Amino acid sequence: MRGVTTTAPAGVGRIPVLDVWPVAEGGRFPAKAAVGEAFAVRATVFREGHDAVAATVVLSRPDGSVHSRGRMRDVAPGLDRYEATVVPDRTGDWTFHVEGWSDPYATWVHDATLKIAAGVDVELMLTEGALLLGRAAARRGPESMPAAGASTLKRAVAEMRDLTRTPDERLAAGLSDAVKAALAETPLRELVTASPAYPLRVDRPLSLFGSWYELFPRSHGATYDEESGTWRSGTLRTAAEELPRIAGMGFDVVYLTPVHPIGTTHRKGRNNSLEALPGDPGSPYAIGSADGGHDAIEPALGTFDDFDHFVARATELGLEVALDVALQCSPDHPWVTEHPEWFTTRADGSIAYAENPPKKYQDIYPLNFDNDPKGIAAEIRRVLQVWIDHGVTAFRVDNPHTKPLDFWQWLLEDVRRDHPDVVFLSEAFTRPAMMLTLAKVGFHQSYTYFTWRNTKDEIEEYLARVGGDEAPWLRPSFWPTTHDILPPYLQHGGAGGFAVRAVLAATGAPTWGVYSGYELVENVPRPGVEEQVDNEKYEFRPRDWSQADRYGIALLLGRLNEIRRTHPALQQLRNVRIHPTSDPALVAFSRHLDAAHSPTGRADTVVVVVNIDPWNAREGFVTLDLPALGLPADAELTAYDTLSRETFTWGPRVWVRLDPSVRCAHVVHLEPR
Repeated sequence: MRGVTTTAPAGVGRIPVLDVWPVAEGGRFPAKAAVGEAFAVRATVFREGHDAVAATVVLSRPDGSVHSRGRMRDVAPGLDRYEATVVPDRTGDWTFHVEGWSDPYATWVHDATLKIAAGVDVELMLTEGALLLGRAAARRGPESMPAAGASTLKRAVAEMRDLTRTPDERLAAGLSDAVKAALAETPLRELVTASPAYPLRVDRPLSLFGSWYELFPRSHGATYDEESGTWRSGTLRTAAEELPRIAGMGFDVVYLTPVHPIGTTHRKGRNNSLEALPGDPGSPYAIGSADGGHDAIEPALGTFDDFDHFVARATELGLEVALDVALQCSPDHPWVTEHPEWFTTRADGSIAYAENPPKKYQDIYPLNFDNDPKGIAAEIRRVLQVWIDHGVTAFRVDNPHTKPLDFWQWLLEDVRRDHPDVVFLSEAFTRPAMMLTLAKVGFHQSYTYFTWRNTKDEIEEYLARVGGDEAPWLRPSFWPTTHDILPPYLQHGGAGGFAVRAVLAATGAPTWGVYSGYELVENVPRPGVEEQVDNEKYEFRPRDWSQADRYGIALLLGRLNEIRRTHPALQQLRNVRIHPTSDPALVAFSRHLDAAHSPTGRADTVVVVVNIDPWNAREGFVTLDLPALGLPADAELTAYDTLSRETFTWGPRVWVRLDPSVRCAHVVHLEPR
């Protein structure tokens, strides 16, 4: 029986289509993509007997219309695993499904080639082939053959029926490149069986690709009076004066730590000391005072007019503004008196402060979502709207893993319904299951363990992991440091270490970020912890940016962001490939985007080779898997180093020498000579 079945079968189906990916919990959580992102769909497709099968992925727009169909290729011969890449072109809730089908032409090609060569059933096979091509040419309806293709098939039919030709000539007519091309474009599909349709959420490009710069606005423009021994806080206006410098380094997002009023009860002093001295500004994460809570601005920073000025200036410079969301309160927050039920009351009647034993945060009260969850959720949604109305387009969320997942699922969906362009970054350094589930319930991006992946094996494994099976849900954001974290590698790696981690972060993930001061190689830790001494969380920290030229890191950051914008392969997540090297300090990986899926219409291939030893020159061979990059295995290539602007000739095996005192990496654009 021939025909097309367009509905998903209740059972296994005539042509089984199984294990469709990316699908989470049977479609309970949508897979994610960004506009212009090439992402792979896979499925297991097979049938009984020996007839050939094939598969097609169908991508459908939010309105249900078909956007594209992609012929899937067998990526695991013998295991019936098929794959194709699709690219959505606008935001919204899309769907995709896979169609398995019998391929009568491929079956005939296999049988006819063998039998005619052996002199078995020669005339029968040629007659069946002619009938098959005639049927393919005569199709009507949605799978009809275009006129040019139909003409090609009809000519082949005539040649196959021409008894003046030899059997080999008649067979060649049915196997011609023109026939194969026509049937590749519009295949003859029988017994078509569709999988269920699965959800795909498509977000704007910033959800996948962007560079973030973090700052504490109070430090920028802060001044110290030597005579009185007192500080004057920087403001949102003085912080805005730093925006041209940040934009000049090519960043896309300027991220502000909390700008809300800071409590005075149990205020922390310098270096997280339990007692604040007069004039200590306190932690901006101890939110709330008599001046207001999460919907207010710390008076020392200015007013909403000043905030609006900051956003307007950022917009002029091509920067978006992200704001920290820390769902916690100082003891002085208005919520503490207005809604005491939103907190945990201990047996002695006191409100429980935050603890992560042995750490204690007496200046912070966590919210208790078991008490009045609807009231808390409604208030937080109101607060977010305040900042969205003032131009905030992204939120970095502090410790979301300490709040209920069902709350986040509701909140993120509610914001998305009204403001689909708002992006949420999860700061959840926690167990992998929680990090991945936060991504599945709606967070657009996530901080990662990249900060602590230092050895060659660790880096290679992690790049493959975040670009692999987790990629349809968890979009990684690579940060070498944050205001909370100064890893040992950077404590001891000097300027070379800061350069290494910048290159790895900027090329290892489409989204990356740096914390203000990275340009100055700030690498002195507070004793006993992975955190900077004289931490900006607890004091003003104005910086002399004229000193950045001593290290060259600011120049490197700008160049990396320029390279990322130029090369679409670096704007993708799921296209990473690791390449072997002969030295344990050399890490090599590539990102490749084929011409069919590139916004430029040209293939783009970037190879990154990094010396992760920040102190010593290292050398060795890099073995490139050129066929995996769409290049001939023995190709001679033009290798343009986008960092040094030098041009080399590379092949499948390349010798490199990298001295971190001169350059720590090659970031090479490969093209055939």
